[in-house]
Amino acid sequence: MNDAFAQIAALNARYARCIDDGALADWPSFFAEDCLYKVTTAENYKDSLEAGIIYADSRAMLVDRVSALAEANIYERHAYRHILGSPFIVEDGDGVARAETSFLVVRIMRDGTTDLFASGRYVDVVRFGADGPVLAERVVVCDSSRIDTLLALPL
Repeated sequence: MNDAFAQIAALNARYARCIDDGALADWPSFFAEDCLYKVTTAENYKDSLEAGIIYADSRAMLVDRVSALAEANIYERHAYRHILGSPFIVEDGDGVARAETSFLVVRIMRDGTTDLFASGRYVDVVRFGADGPVLAERVVVCDSSRIDTLLALPL
């Protein structure tokens, strides 16, 4: 196991725990200042379509999204549980790695209803620095083109 693999696996574990534990205010800190976070479908990704269901091209936009979730948006309260695969390192060198990680996200509603919410893969560009790895890009590629309208929390 190489160092990039271990660091990305640990980054993914912390990332999922942050969302699953409801610590959304900490979520933007997983990203570089000049990042890309996008949620899209497998079909749109395959066709290289740029628009995403969610699209943010800076950490500041992610901070705004979290603020809106806490203060402005109205949505039924729910929680996620992420189940992550091992990262596959596509490319590694010069302080940057490209990786893909499969995921399942289970959604738990306030009344206890639990369902499979999303499956897919993270397509990441990870930068390694003195403070550890950060996401320069995370494209969340959902397997299904049917996206629930209650996509409030980050995947």
